[in-house]
Amino acid sequence: MSFPSVMTSLIRNPQLRLLNALRENAKPIMTFLGLPSFRTAQVVALTGVDKGIIIDCEHGHISDEGMHSSTAAIAALGVSPLVRIRMTHSDLIKRALDAGAHGIVVPQINTAEEAEAVVQCSKFPPQGLRGQGSAFPAIAHGIDIPTYMKTANETIITCVQIESRTGVDNADAICAVPGVDMVFIGPNDLALSILGSVPAKGNEPDFVNAIEKIVVAAKNHGKWVGRLSNDGASCKEHLEIFDTVAMSYDIRAIQSWYASELQVARS
Repeated sequence: MSFPSVMTSLIRNPQLRLLNALRENAKPIMTFLGLPSFRTAQVVALTGVDKGIIIDCEHGHISDEGMHSSTAAIAALGVSPLVRIRMTHSDLIKRALDAGAHGIVVPQINTAEEAEAVVQCSKFPPQGLRGQGSAFPAIAHGIDIPTYMKTANETIITCVQIESRTGVDNADAICAVPGVDMVFIGPNDLALSILGSVPAKGNEPDFVNAIEKIVVAAKNHGKWVGRLSNDGASCKEHLEIFDTVAMSYDIRAIQSWYASELQVARS
């Protein structure tokens, strides 16, 4: 069985909490951050979430400036910031990594060629085409620039999302791409593509088969595989199969707490 490049590296930077947890098969629980607040990033990082927070620049209300602030805040508290970018554009990948992200999450990957383009943009030469000029990423990794330049290709987590019927059809080819370290399943978009509606009940044969196909492809090619989980009970169930999960969202957590407590107060 092959393994992602980040797994075979001998580098053990203690700041790379999520990477180290994945290497150790520790089944880390992450979450999504969608609010553009330095303080929200700090608060969520201090909740005890395991090792990683995904800063959502695809669906969240987070600008380039907010992404920089959240990345710095999360990394400073010993948690790995990942950035989910809006699309596969090379400038978005460069900005996220230059901000200091410990990894990128790229949505709507449908073909191996798209995955290859992501890898090219996330790696320095000779493995890729990423340019160098930012002083910030080394800070978020707790090292100096020369060390960052030597180690980034092996320590940045490159994660692609498979969340469409086309992506499922091409799952094996996508997972076979060298330099892809993790595959992440977006169940809502996958349900939209497969079933035409959301949320999925979770037991629809086509939906279940699609998820199984992605998981099998990832494991066959030695890639980590993760998914979104809505709550703690779902996380516990999903971690029996997946290497990591992202539990819910800061926005949903706030809404859920108020809805629950207001129901108690009014009962």
